[in-house]
Amino acid sequence: MKLKYICFLIAALLLASCRGQSGEKDAATTQDGPAVAENFKVQKTEAEWRAELTELEFYILRKAGTENPGSSDLLNNKQAGTYVCAGCQTPVFRSEHKFDSGTGWPSFDREIEGNVAYSVDTAFGMTRTEEHCAVCGGHLGHVFDDGPRQTTGKRHCINGAALDFIPAQ
Repeated sequence: MKLKYICFLIAALLLASCRGQSGEKDAATTQDGPAVAENFKVQKTEAEWRAELTELEFYILRKAGTENPGSSDLLNNKQAGTYVCAGCQTPVFRSEHKFDSGTGWPSFDREIEGNVAYSVDTAFGMTRTEEHCAVCGGHLGHVFDDGPRQTTGKRHCINGAALDFIPAQ
């Protein structure tokens, strides 16, 4: 009985690590999305982003939303290749660093260095490290310290709708 309770508690904590689509970020936003203290190389108006992105991509990348767990086509993708920002096509993750975290979101143990920016997210009464595309500032997800210990120990919990996948040649 205790083991079932502990397993349930662990599962609940893992699912709470990334918020569902219904929980839009409470942090301050600008007209064009999350208020991130950086100037990004690719900058567009809200209307330009809306014209280029799907409704879900816009919600995630520009409004710091989150897709529902288990909803991404990229969650179970096992192909070799590169994951790029859906907003600007900047390479952000490699397939060899993807792992099954059991959380319902694509997870990676490391980013492509220099292509991901970080900020502090204090929404929902907790402090988390938020990840953004370093080129366009699009919200990708969050990074946690509960990833594979045999590699980096990091779990980059990423919204699949924030990514496009480019198969290896």
